[in-house]
Amino acid sequence: MRKALFITGGTKGTGLATARRFAREGYAVCLTSRSGERAEAAARSVAEEFGVPAKGYALDIRDEERVKEIFRDIDESGLFVETVVLNSADMGFGSDPAKGQDFFTVPVEEFGRVFETNLVWNFTIVRQAALRMREMGGGAIVFISSNTAYRAIPGRVAYSASKGGINAMSRALAIELGPYGIRSNVVLPGTIKTDRWVAMGDKQIVNGELTPIGDISDFEDIASAAWFLGSGESKNITGAEITVDGGMSAQLFPQKLKEWKGALRENGLL
Repeated sequence: MRKALFITGGTKGTGLATARRFAREGYAVCLTSRSGERAEAAARSVAEEFGVPAKGYALDIRDEERVKEIFRDIDESGLFVETVVLNSADMGFGSDPAKGQDFFTVPVEEFGRVFETNLVWNFTIVRQAALRMREMGGGAIVFISSNTAYRAIPGRVAYSASKGGINAMSRALAIELGPYGIRSNVVLPGTIKTDRWVAMGDKQIVNGELTPIGDISDFEDIASAAWFLGSGESKNITGAEITVDGGMSAQLFPQKLKEWKGALRENGLL
């Protein structure tokens, strides 16, 4: 059977960059989206660019039978999901990304849906992949988490908590599945140059000015970390986390604040 990558949310951004990274290394690609049309279009694009088998699937949460159906189709295609990357997530900000979920008014159903997507849904996918990996003698699981699991921001209680849960689940899976040669690790991105981030312009909260390295992540930065953890390059690494945020979460406070504070003093504004 030919080795394959299975990635959720693989039609754009980090997901598509990760699919392309694995395809460049010769992996077949199975990617999902809530839109079957977008998934199939992205799969065709990857197949045409890299000359590898690629399949796109419509997949929504709350449907374990659909997950099983997809993995059966992958089996019948002669592909083995050697690496699964859990990239798709409920961002937990309701209808306004600038405000997020208001702690005092958010409906408990909306709060719970974040966990259902980011934890329960991922679990159903991991289990189907791990059943195959156990038979084949090993594989790799990579969760795309977030540095907000450790550095929380307002309006993101559900998101931060669910990402912390992902980190804990990955460590538990490393112990649970290690005897079968299955590794589980986590990538923790910081701010990424998404279309939404670019559109914010001057309203961007985090940008390269605030990070020690002087930049935030491109999609390819996250894809490279996922490739490392999902491939044989990290064959003896499991239960680990790699933070990809330009050093943002390593600092006590951004050094740029000292410069800004000094400027405010000089101008009599502080």
